[in-house]
Order: sequence, then C-alpha cells, then structure tokens
Amino acid sequence: MEFDSNYFDYIFETFQNALKKKKRQLPSVSLIALKMNTPYTVLISTLISLRTKDDVTLKASERLFSLADTPEKMVLLSDEEIEKAIFPAGFYKRKAQNIKSISNVLIEKYNGVVPATQEELLALPGVGIKTANLTLNLGFNIDAICVDCHVHQIANRIGWINTKTPEESVVALEAIMPKRFWIPLNELLVAYGQNICLSISPLCSECPIAESCKKIGVKYSR
Repeated sequence: MEFDSNYFDYIFETFQNALKKKKRQLPSVSLIALKMNTPYTVLISTLISLRTKDDVTLKASERLFSLADTPEKMVLLSDEEIEKAIFPAGFYKRKAQNIKSISNVLIEKYNGVVPATQEELLALPGVGIKTANLTLNLGFNIDAICVDCHVHQIANRIGWINTKTPEESVVALEAIMPKRFWIPLNELLVAYGQNICLSISPLCSECPIAESCKKIGVKYSR
C-alpha cells in the first residue's frame, strides 16, 4: 500500500463522512481548546485525560477551570481542592500533585507561560509524549503527531505501521505522513475509534475502507 498525500486526503475525507452519520462530539481536549483556547488549559486537560474517559475528562476539566484557569490561580488551590475538582479522573491524586507542580514550575521558570517546545514540555512533571504533542497541536498550532490508544491501534490495524508502543508509533507515523495531517490526525482517529473502529468488535460494516483494511489484530467485527 502506498502512503502519499492523496491517500491520506482520501482517508481523512472518507472517515469524516462516515463520522457525520454518528451522533458524536469532539474529543474532550479539543472542546476545551475551542472554549478556552489557552496552552495552559490544553496542557492541564490533556494531563487529566490520561487513562480517563472523555466525558469524565470534560466535566473534570470544566470544574477545575471554573476554580483556576492559570498557573497563578492554580497554585492558590490546595491539593485537596484540585483532587475534588477532577475526581473521578483516573489517578486523580497523582494528577492533582502534578498539576500543582507544573503550575509552580511554569511560574518559577517560564513567568507563567507554557513553553512551546517538546523538550521543555516533556521536562514538566507527569508530562509524556502524548501530552506534550497535543499541547503543541491544540495550544500552539505546531505540527506534532499525538498518539493515544486509538491512534496507535487504528494505525496498526489498518497496516500503516507496525509498532508495539505509542512512542514508537509517533516516529513511524512521522515517517509516512505529510506534516499537514499531523495536527488533525489525533482528533480524527480518536473520534473514529470511539464510534466505528472500536477497540473490541469494530463496526467494519460501517467503515468505508473495510475491504482494503488489513484488520490486523481484529478477531471479531460487526
């Protein structure tokens, strides 16, 4: 299979058309980015989203940002107040500690401004490659591939790449995908993974590329 700009144009268009038939909303962090549009809120909501369902992430982020939406305001909250706001997000106690620590670092090292490089973002407490790249994407409009469980699974399932971890998938996707697709990739495949290309028993009957998809790792489909 050849992967070029025309191929990815086709994939994006057909996936978007298939999703139009579904009642869905944007991923939680995308919604936060649209509503608040600051690198800080994108960074913190992405951190909250790790190992947490989308609807929980959205509500938790909105509760927290109603209390504090800047590093300066966040450090005035106690760990318990942050925990209460983001509960029941996964690992909420650890995330509350990281949110407070990140906010302190931003104030002390960056004058309260979120840095716009992957290297600096990765140095922040609790920030991994997914969080860093999504912050670059949605917070700064900087080209970077954000790989979560949906992107990793679908890219391997179709046969675009052959990787074991999301970190490997970032590198592999960068090698085959033109940069203009890097930012919208995450939003598209997250929505596609939540609505059609499900983790277990995907809805292949609703997928426009079902015939060409290699269906790697798929045991059952509908």
